[in-house]
Amino acid sequence: MSDLIDDPVAGENAPEFTVSEISGAVKRTIEGEFSHVRVRGEIGRVSRPRSGHVYLDLKDDRSVLSGVIWKGVAGRLATQPEEGLEVVATGRLTTFPGQSKYQIVIEDIRPAGMGALMAMLEKRKKALEAEGLFAPERKVPIPYLPEIIGIVTSPSGAVIRDILHRLRDRFPRKVLIWPVAVQGDRCAPEVANAIRGFNALGPGSSLPRPDLLIVARGGGSLEDLWGFNEEMVVRAAAESAIPLISAVGHETDTTLIDFASDRRAPTPTAAAEMAVPVRLDLLARTDQQGARLTGCLVRGMDQRRQRLRDLSRGLPRPERLLDQPKQRLDYWGERLPGALTALAQKRRNRLTEAAAVLRPRTLETALRQRREALLSCGNRLGPAFARAVRDHRREIRENHVKLAEHSRRMKAAWAAQSERRTERLDAVERLRLTLGYEQTLQRGYAVVRGDGAVVTTAEAAGKAAALEIQFRDGRLAVSSSVQAGTKQKAPTRPDKPEQGSLF
Repeated sequence: MSDLIDDPVAGENAPEFTVSEISGAVKRTIEGEFSHVRVRGEIGRVSRPRSGHVYLDLKDDRSVLSGVIWKGVAGRLATQPEEGLEVVATGRLTTFPGQSKYQIVIEDIRPAGMGALMAMLEKRKKALEAEGLFAPERKVPIPYLPEIIGIVTSPSGAVIRDILHRLRDRFPRKVLIWPVAVQGDRCAPEVANAIRGFNALGPGSSLPRPDLLIVARGGGSLEDLWGFNEEMVVRAAAESAIPLISAVGHETDTTLIDFASDRRAPTPTAAAEMAVPVRLDLLARTDQQGARLTGCLVRGMDQRRQRLRDLSRGLPRPERLLDQPKQRLDYWGERLPGALTALAQKRRNRLTEAAAVLRPRTLETALRQRREALLSCGNRLGPAFARAVRDHRREIRENHVKLAEHSRRMKAAWAAQSERRTERLDAVERLRLTLGYEQTLQRGYAVVRGDGAVVTTAEAAGKAAALEIQFRDGRLAVSSSVQAGTKQKAPTRPDKPEQGSLF
């Protein structure tokens, strides 16, 4: 720090520094001595502002160290900082002169041991379970015989070979493989993108949409399987509309994707066994069901044939069914001639009785009765007609009175309306005369026209071929000789006006 030492002031031995000089010197000293450190501690407060940077505290039982993870580094971290997690942070120490504090700029952060990973895993599991991502009602049944199976795994491992071999042995199906990294930093985003990519396939895409998804990986340590515990993978599995089987690790390995998937398989081979049935077993079962169906049909036909024979024994013979109808036909055939003769005789008697009623004497009596009835009606009709005529005449007189009254009121209304319109017309005429220039002529003004147009300036009057002046009592034409003279100049005003007379 010799470059910061100024010449001492007279009378004083200690040099003087500015605040910035002291801060810069401290910064250079700390960054030079602690340019690369690894710090173990528990994550305390975690802040994520909108800038994308991450601010946190590393603490133990006695001290607290502030830390910052820049935006570009935070996006690449395999383990995201969470409050309460014990980690080992790698970075460099520096100072923040604005607040006179020192902090660590973290470049990498990893859990400190298996216990920290298990604690973070349990905490993440509880948070996702509270959101309902592991709820049983969200799970959908696995299709019995899927047409297309999508597999998310590494294309170069033994897992994909075991799955394809087991599918080929049990029931060959079409398989779509989405290659992903099954461990490391790229594992979680690639697996999540693969699940969402399969779900995004639709009718218009170049690849068919799978009926079933299998996410598979072989066994490994907790760190190796950590990508399947990431939140993005769990959410992608829970949001999948396609039924999903999780086959990560061995039977004893458990990851968070197992809880979010629709079905968990202990091994990738078991996932293939869950996906499809055994073809030979299915054929055998189909043959067995076909044989049972054929037996049921044969037994059903035999039972119905026996029942038909039993019912046919209880039915009468066809020739016996016609015996009684034949007998009834003969009986009625024998009675029909006598019935026709009796009916004709009965109708003949009724005709004779009706003819006896229509004798001449009877007709005269009926006509006389009808004539008397008509005379009685005519006697009653005369007075009624007279009353109706009187009522009609009275109604006509009343209508004449009403018509005269309406006519009188209409004439009065028409006269009043005509008077009002005449007054309005007179008022409009007076307004027209008031606004017209003829009233101005009555006050001594005149209108000058040149060549048929109104002249308002002396220049326009001089250019006109003929002038016409309109007074209040007529118009006067001015000859061109009057205009031939030159314009008179206006009298000039003397420089010093003379004092006029007061009278």
